[in-house]
Amino acid sequence: MAELLALVDDQMPDNPHFLFANWFEAAQREPAAEPTAMTLATVSDEGRPASRIVLLKGHDKRGFVFYTNFESRKGRELAERPVAALTFWWPWIERQIRVEGRVQKVKESEADAYFASRPRASQLGAWASSQSRTVSGRAELDREMQAVEERFRDREVPRPPFWGGYRLHPDRIEFWQHQDQRLHDRIRYCLEGTDWVRERLAP
Repeated sequence: MAELLALVDDQMPDNPHFLFANWFEAAQREPAAEPTAMTLATVSDEGRPASRIVLLKGHDKRGFVFYTNFESRKGRELAERPVAALTFWWPWIERQIRVEGRVQKVKESEADAYFASRPRASQLGAWASSQSRTVSGRAELDREMQAVEERFRDREVPRPPFWGGYRLHPDRIEFWQHQDQRLHDRIRYCLEGTDWVRERLAP
């Protein structure tokens, strides 16, 4: 791994989405890596946090998009408290990005379009799995999958009404980059009104 140049304050972009796109492009150059993997953290109505890995399925100035079962634990927690945090960790380029903000469901037309692009097996799996619910064993999952395969035999699989996407609208984005002697670069952007305010944090 070549030494990373330190981030120069007055050369940083005013909008963090531009920097994210640049770093994400760099992360994608490693063919064996999965740069879309991100830790999604939610919190229950009782204040208990939970985290898991999900995949980024879209990013633009509006925010970061992922998909899941609305009735899963994360879906239920987002319904109770529509705020979340994301963490991207790309060790092959020694960079990390943390994102915080409010979450809302994507439009149904957007979810329909993404669902239609998924492999058929993944579409069927979305119908077969009552995500996060207790099951009696693997055999129960196999029976549900067989039933769904029969239900949609020889026809297109529609998006389940309990499955769709969320968009996290960020109000904080922090960029971390490794440097020697533990003097890592930490640049945080905070949204104030419609403007992003940039600040450097001690490592």
